[in-house]
Amino acid sequence: MTDDGRLATVLIVDDEPRSLEALERNLYEHFRILTAASAAEAERIVEREDVDIVLCDQRMPGENGVQFLSRLRGTHPEIVRIILSGYTDAEDIIAGLNEAGIYQYIIKPWAPEKLLMVLKNAARLRQLERENELLARELRLTAEAAGRKVAGNRRRLRRQFTGDACMVRAPDSPLNEICALLVRVATHDVPVLITGESGTGKELAARILHYNSTRGEKPFVVENCGALPEELLASELFGHRRGAFTGAVDNHAGLFERADGGSVFLDEIGEISPAFQVKLLRVLQENEIRPVGSTKPRRINVRVIAATNRDLEADVRRGRFREDLYYRLATIVVRMPPLRERRMDIPCIARHLLKKACAELGLPPRALSDEALECMMRYDWPGNVRELGNEIRRMLVLADEEARELDASLLSPRVRMAAPREQRDDLRLLDSFSGTLKERMEALEARIIREALVRHGWNRSRVARELGLSRVGLRNKMERYGIAPGRTGDDESGCAVRGGEDGAAGQAAE
Repeated sequence: MTDDGRLATVLIVDDEPRSLEALERNLYEHFRILTAASAAEAERIVEREDVDIVLCDQRMPGENGVQFLSRLRGTHPEIVRIILSGYTDAEDIIAGLNEAGIYQYIIKPWAPEKLLMVLKNAARLRQLERENELLARELRLTAEAAGRKVAGNRRRLRRQFTGDACMVRAPDSPLNEICALLVRVATHDVPVLITGESGTGKELAARILHYNSTRGEKPFVVENCGALPEELLASELFGHRRGAFTGAVDNHAGLFERADGGSVFLDEIGEISPAFQVKLLRVLQENEIRPVGSTKPRRINVRVIAATNRDLEADVRRGRFREDLYYRLATIVVRMPPLRERRMDIPCIARHLLKKACAELGLPPRALSDEALECMMRYDWPGNVRELGNEIRRMLVLADEEARELDASLLSPRVRMAAPREQRDDLRLLDSFSGTLKERMEALEARIIREALVRHGWNRSRVARELGLSRVGLRNKMERYGIAPGRTGDDESGCAVRGGEDGAAGQAAE
């Protein structure tokens, strides 16, 4: 009996009726028995019945057992084949094993216990083969499903990064020209060097280059060159062979090999040592890598996109970075501007990051007040988009659960109390006012009071002390100039919102 409760089917082939009867009598309680008096009759039964085991006599008129089972092996290889013979001819045994793929060769007279044991083992073998077939079929289906999933994810990635759709920015943003350049350069298979401060979106730019190129269907792999020592970086990029160094217990394929046909993004390329610069230069010149511990090079076909927050040209002049490697990497140079050079993008990016953070933290949608956005616009954001994302998460954590708007009091002191940009240039500040001298002085006084209130979270006592006023005097001036805490809704007009939540997520990731 098989594991699923079904009796295994045994076909007994013998030209002697008494032998058929004896075999059937000993086996019928344990198997479903079919009988045939010749090879021709047995062949007809096999065609119409689901047979698991064939127990065949060797000496029969016409076609003998080995000949029949040899032919059966070609038409029904899944059937377990057993020979039963009263002769111990070595040639017959060898022929049965070699030609017919015989599972067992049983000599007459047979012992019932031994015969039953052999057939039960044969039935178990057939059951395992069935299970193996099912598993193999399931594995094929699983591989097909995995392939469909990978293809779907790849299509979504390409849609997300097609054109400049993943860059969130204002209509007049300096990123407009940069995005157009990235899309134009993407179709040309040349190395690109992306420069800019940390958090300005260098990896996002690299993904635009990859997914808008002819390599977009192939892998895109990322390595931070400043995060690993030289020995580990060589292993990570070029791979290693087993035993190449302590701990190398298996062969390891490097990122260049895994990205074959695609793109490799080397972040912080300016941090690699002079010795490793030589190794990387050879890879770029020869289009081949040599795994650590191997003497045989491997050909590769990858596009290298590098990024750095250093001034590599200055490093070249100082001899810190190889000039020949620099020009290998910098066929095209793209500079990503920091947030302080594109302040018009801050409201758009902040709103998108807020929307994404609310979804990730399981919070209802929130808005940013005018005062909060004003403080954000004044602050220089040395950490760029990454710092802005962290600040928004901080505001969400500190805000009341019922609050639907995040005001300036939730900002970090360094952001809330950042000096107004206008105060950094007095002439530019004065040019922003018009009217008589009295009107200009009143406008300036109103702005100073309002900005002080925003910085101190509308704490009138602290503002009065800072400005040298009494609380009553401050209140009177606020009433005179109509100064009160402002509120704003979710209006995002004026922002070129591109890529939805995915766009914000992509920019925040860099």
